[in-house]
Amino acid sequence: VILTATLTHLPVSTTHVITSSILGVGSAKRFSAVKWGLAGRIVVSWIVTIPVTVLLSALIYQIMLLFM
Repeated sequence: VILTATLTHLPVSTTHVITSSILGVGSAKRFSAVKWGLAGRIVVSWIVTIPVTVLLSALIYQIMLLFM
């Protein structure tokens, strides 16, 4: 995760790094030790976060324009 973020010049949070590290270590010890359903939900939440924040900020901006 850190290497990909560094190569693409994107910011990375400590939450991403810690979660990815835990998944990596768990799968290196025993692949079935990782709860892949939960890992999938975490990844989906990472992907969904950015579009949701963009829409929410646009909505807040439009509401603020009504009062300015």
